[in-house]
Amino acid sequence: MRLTFLGTGTSFGVPVVGCSCAVCRSTDPRDKRTRVGAVVEVGHTRLLLDTPPELRLQLIATGINDVDAVLFTHDHADHTHGLDDIRAISVRREGAMPIYGPAETLAALRTKFPYIFDDAIRPMPGTYKPEGTTTALEPGVTVRIGDAEVTPIEVPHGRWRVFGYRIGPLAYVTDAKTIPDAAFALMQGVEVLVINALFRTPHPTHLSLGEAVAAARRVGARQTWLTHLTHDNLHADLVAELPPDIQPAFDGLVVEC
Repeated sequence: MRLTFLGTGTSFGVPVVGCSCAVCRSTDPRDKRTRVGAVVEVGHTRLLLDTPPELRLQLIATGINDVDAVLFTHDHADHTHGLDDIRAISVRREGAMPIYGPAETLAALRTKFPYIFDDAIRPMPGTYKPEGTTTALEPGVTVRIGDAEVTPIEVPHGRWRVFGYRIGPLAYVTDAKTIPDAAFALMQGVEVLVINALFRTPHPTHLSLGEAVAAARRVGARQTWLTHLTHDNLHADLVAELPPDIQPAFDGLVVEC
């Protein structure tokens, strides 16, 4: 299994528009963070986790030309507003792109992007549109998508629920405020954990750095990668501060699971 981080930044991205802090001015490429997304490859199946606004650029940067399905975590702009970029992939497919996620997220996507899901909306001759079909998932209920077995992991994100995903030895959890016991149970035995870590101080909808580290220790994965990072910390400073088994991810990082 291979995990590729497309983006690892918060909803503002890094650098932040109008900011001149040390991180936003950093020349370290690991401090340039686009919005959160990832690709997981299992056997011959390639799964896209979320469609960030920079999706086209992220796929080009990582050399990923095709995916077999999209898994959405939740309906927030930094995780969904690159959905139109699947057009370049769906036009080369036989049939629409399979799209999975929480029922309310899929309903919101059908409202915001009706042309993607409504077969009655056809492109003019000589033009193309992205095409997708939706399947709602349930927490804790495993589904097979190609070569991958995928189990949704429900976590709270303020007033919203988010689906993390257990895919074999990998658990991918972003935008969580806390990790409920049921979620910890679904992550038992994973070798690689991806988890969000926003600020050093508490936040109403996200895990802080300290909370993420504590959650990682409870999961006990061989490797933990922090994502959804802000411009509060230089990447190099986090690398030096954190233990070797818990480290900050960066855009373009590839992890073999």
